[in-house]
Amino acid sequence: MALAIPQIGFGTGTAWYKYGRETEIDQRLVDALVSALQVGITHLDGAECYGTALETRDALKKAKIPRNKLWITEKYYAGDSSYKTRSKAANPLEALKEILRLEKLEYVDLYLLHSPFIKKETHGFTVKEAWGYLEEARSLGLAKNIGVSNFAVSDLEKILEVAKVKPEVNQIEYNAFLQDQTPGIVEFSQKNGILIEAYSPLAPLYKGDKSIKEVKEFLDYVNELGKKYSKSDTQVLLKWVLQKGIIPITTSTKTERVKEFLKIDDFKLEPSEVEEITSLGSNAPIVRQYWIPEYSKFD
Repeated sequence: MALAIPQIGFGTGTAWYKYGRETEIDQRLVDALVSALQVGITHLDGAECYGTALETRDALKKAKIPRNKLWITEKYYAGDSSYKTRSKAANPLEALKEILRLEKLEYVDLYLLHSPFIKKETHGFTVKEAWGYLEEARSLGLAKNIGVSNFAVSDLEKILEVAKVKPEVNQIEYNAFLQDQTPGIVEFSQKNGILIEAYSPLAPLYKGDKSIKEVKEFLDYVNELGKKYSKSDTQVLLKWVLQKGIIPITTSTKTERVKEFLKIDDFKLEPSEVEEITSLGSNAPIVRQYWIPEYSKFD
């Protein structure tokens, strides 16, 4: 992997999401972040639209981890395909400056466009021009690395046409039951040297109909591997994601769960096992939880 990103990211979105209530500090998240940092998490994944910048600020202050030991990701709130909501900031550069002010940081390690749904009529700039603001953030030292999130192949192609600095990451919804958020996106990204990050990597364990034959076969096989390696189903699936060359982003309120996430360096799946998980997962019904109006047409 081109970037030395800590292999497990702790997400501050999903269950913690509170856009529009940013000033109401969720102490549960502060406590969960402090606990995660204290047991070894060094990669925090945030976003403007999560509304959790103050929790991140408080947790970083309390945990007292040296800044150079952390990897902090943030994302510009571009909105969805309705084009009805988006960042209040004038542009992605100004949005990042506000995030840094709230979190009391000098820079983030990675700054992403959260989606490709950006156009002149609604945002005042195109998606190509949005990328220019990220390149400016990088040149100013406010973001060490830059990338995108939830981008399809056609969206990446637009950026690559104009990029002086190529996107380094594409963060997408990815798991064994959703191996391409959009057609061909994983292969295209990886062929172009763009690292894939996966949110919702553990969805097969918690979502979908467990009575379906293909789902049961998949879960039985993952459990079988867990017994072989003395690991949990969670650890097996996180390892599968990593061995696919992808960085998983997950979260938990439970310290023991976070410790579990981190204890995956002492085993490695056989190539045939990685392939079997891939195959069994692709035979199961797709589990897609996000960007359904935009991308469920591909299911």
